[in-house]
Amino acid sequence: MNTDKETTETKNSQGGFQSRPASNGVKMGRRFGGGRSGGRGGRGGRPDRPKPEYDQKMLALNRVARVVRGGRRFSFMMILVIGNRRGEVGVGVGKGADVSAAMDKAYRDAKKNLLTVNLTKSFSLPHETEAKFCSSRIMMRPAPGRGVAAGSSARVICNLGGIKDVSAKFVSKSKNKLNNARATMKALNKLSRIETNNTNHS
Repeated sequence: MNTDKETTETKNSQGGFQSRPASNGVKMGRRFGGGRSGGRGGRGGRPDRPKPEYDQKMLALNRVARVVRGGRRFSFMMILVIGNRRGEVGVGVGKGADVSAAMDKAYRDAKKNLLTVNLTKSFSLPHETEAKFCSSRIMMRPAPGRGVAAGSSARVICNLGGIKDVSAKFVSKSKNKLNNARATMKALNKLSRIETNNTNHS
C-alpha cells in the first residue's frame, strides 16, 4: 500500500490530477476556517460592534511629571472633542495615570458639557459671532460654498459638530489648543443664546 501511494504522488508531480477524499476536505476546512461556521467572516463569526453615540477626536495629549520623594510620577492629560455631526459637540479634559484612564475621564467630561448649536437648515451659522477665552479670541461667520475654512481646534469642533460653510479665524496669536477650543465653544454658545433671545422677542 505504501508503494501505491508513492506511485500516485509521482504521477501527480508529472501533471496528473489528485482526487482527495471528502473526509480530508472537511478536516482542512475546519482547520483553516472553511465551511459555514469557520472563519471570522462566516455566519458564526463575531457580531459587529455597535456604532458609538458620538465621534471623538483627540486634540492634545500631554505627559505631566510630578516630583515626589521617591522620584518622579508621570500622569497624562488629554483634550478630547466629541460630536454627533448633527449639531451637538463638546470639549472635555481628563487626567489619569495612563492614557486609557485619561481618555475615559475626558469623554465623560465632554459628554457632560455637550452643546447643541443652533444651525440653519444647511448646517451653517445663521450670522457672525465672536468670543474671547483667556488669551484666545475667535471670529466665526457663515461662508456659503466655501466649506469649513478654519484651523486648529475650530476645524475639529466644526467637523464633529456637523457645521458646514463656515469661516473661523483666531484673531489672537495664542497656540494653546485648550484655550482655542474653549473660545470656539463660547462663540457657538453665544450664537445659540442670541437666536433664543430673538425668538423670545418675536
